[in-house]
Amino acid sequence: MKFGILGTAGIGVKSVIPAVQASEHEAAAIASRDEARASAVADELGIPTAYGSYEALLADDSLDAVYIPLPNGLHADWVRAAADRGLHVLCEKPLTASADETAAVFDYCEDAGVTLMEAFMYRFHPLTERAAELVASELGAVVSVTSNFSFRLPDGADDIRIDPDLAGGSVMDVGCYAVSAARLFLGTPDRVYATTTDTRDCGVDTRMSGVLEYDSGATARVESSFDTPETQYYRVQTTDGWLEANPAFNVDPTAAAELTYATDGRVVTETFDPTDSYRREVEAFARAVETGETPRVDREESVSVMRTIDAIYESAETGAAVEVD
Repeated sequence: MKFGILGTAGIGVKSVIPAVQASEHEAAAIASRDEARASAVADELGIPTAYGSYEALLADDSLDAVYIPLPNGLHADWVRAAADRGLHVLCEKPLTASADETAAVFDYCEDAGVTLMEAFMYRFHPLTERAAELVASELGAVVSVTSNFSFRLPDGADDIRIDPDLAGGSVMDVGCYAVSAARLFLGTPDRVYATTTDTRDCGVDTRMSGVLEYDSGATARVESSFDTPETQYYRVQTTDGWLEANPAFNVDPTAAAELTYATDGRVVTETFDPTDSYRREVEAFARAVETGETPRVDREESVSVMRTIDAIYESAETGAAVEVD
């Protein structure tokens, strides 16, 4: 499969393009609004073709799919533009800025006959796969989940992640992982109570703390921040034990990962060999395209996560608990 890369964002240059190149697929073209920048990245990474506009890349009939690492607020428009050209789409998280918009772009891609997948790479790491298996089949009923993804964004940073016009914010950037993990183990919550703080007077949240409530009595606590040292973990409490991953989301592909759980009075630590979750994500996406299978991160999951995020923002604004539609 030949991929076109829409943009020269760091996540693509450092992680996703090398992942494509390490697979049996090809990063065949890259585009930037700055043609010199596109050419420089193409030369650096050995990409055959560089374009000075996104439109020019989408017009390349040799491509099969695009990867979109653009700022959050631009995702929806370029997903639609790619679908119009019959290109399958792997798009960085968050897929769009709201649940309704997420549902709409899935409708659009379905009508166009192309596959769309949101790029939550951690869902493809063997650690995550094993954690989901353990919770589903070997541990008791889930009582609570605690999940946090935070890091320190440099003070004074001129960064798209704190730009309100581009759907920035800690929730959108890293809090979405915490929400995704809660959904993985507990499903969509019934109601949400959350608070957010803008510590930089930038117009978006730089910290979030939320409680997700379920009619079963289970709860999840989710947190994100741009103001604290890096933290990325989840812990699942069950009626007969617990499970914990740390780090849980952006796991170093050159390092082993550990998952620890306790049940029936025993504590077990499982170790996973160094794994490039981005490569596994690319391969899973390509396999879904080639076979017509529903991607692992599918419409239901993407819309559900965004409905929860919508509720987090509404609760933070109103100061009240919000029912999740």
